[in-house]
Amino acid sequence: MLNIKKKEIENILEKFIFPVLPPHLVAIISAIPTAQLAYLMEIRLRINRPLLLVLGSVDIMLSSMGAIVNDLDAAYLCTREDVNKIVQLISKNSLYAFEQELKMGFLTIHGGHRVGLAGQAIVDGGEMKALKNISSLNIRMAREIKGCGDKVMPYIITKEKKVLSTLVISPPCCGKTTILRDLIRQISVGNKEFRGLQVGVVDERSEIAACKSGIPTVDLGPRTDVLDGCPKASGMLMLIRSMSPAVVATDELGRAEDVCAVSEALNAGISILATVHGRDINEVLQRPYVGDLIQHKYFDRYIILSDRPKVGTIEKIVDSKEHKILWEKE
Repeated sequence: MLNIKKKEIENILEKFIFPVLPPHLVAIISAIPTAQLAYLMEIRLRINRPLLLVLGSVDIMLSSMGAIVNDLDAAYLCTREDVNKIVQLISKNSLYAFEQELKMGFLTIHGGHRVGLAGQAIVDGGEMKALKNISSLNIRMAREIKGCGDKVMPYIITKEKKVLSTLVISPPCCGKTTILRDLIRQISVGNKEFRGLQVGVVDERSEIAACKSGIPTVDLGPRTDVLDGCPKASGMLMLIRSMSPAVVATDELGRAEDVCAVSEALNAGISILATVHGRDINEVLQRPYVGDLIQHKYFDRYIILSDRPKVGTIEKIVDSKEHKILWEKE
């Protein structure tokens, strides 16, 4: 279960989130008691719609004075100026520099926090070329929670001190990147019984390591190399050739080339840590490309997460080879 201290959320807001918000929105959000803000997952803004804060599995509306309200008429309605100002602050008035990120529908700010965008798509030949007239923003909070992988570690390290290839499965916003980050750190650091290993991280969306000028801003351990902003498939193979890692980690597998790269890495004797969207193993099995990961048993362990009762709850730890549940939430 993922927990975050009040001081930590205050630091995240002050250091990373508030600098990209207009002052009046900072004032509205700051009025919320810190005890509630500790559960903040997302800040959602839609033009002419209420400002929403997602706290765990629920969302709340706020008045212009920062009070929690249930009546739409009493809620603060986001304006086009709000959305435009945030986009300007994030892009430093140069959206052209973020052209590739915009094609993917999000921008990543310092600290690894992702800002999702929606608006008018410009499509050419069936391919999205740009996004304009942005009308919705979703600021998703990235969390560094050391120790959240403690329960998992004993199940992914063999008696021979080898890391078993592990796939973390969860719906969006259930903590899979957070737990992946901590597993990377623990494998890199090691402990009294397990010597730390060389880890390579392909951080295509700059969320795992939250790099600034290529340097991680979160603790991924002393034996970790990060390839930031690189496509997963080419990045995995590049790290294997250049950095000789024992373990390669990446986030959100989904494309055919990702599956091929995982296969090549495993054939080279590299252990893989990765995540994928899905509510359970069967759901992932039905998806194109990533379903092959399940069907052909590429991974040794599956870690299933949910947000019940809280974000980051481990539902099951599964041995894929033996079709055996090693641990299950009561």
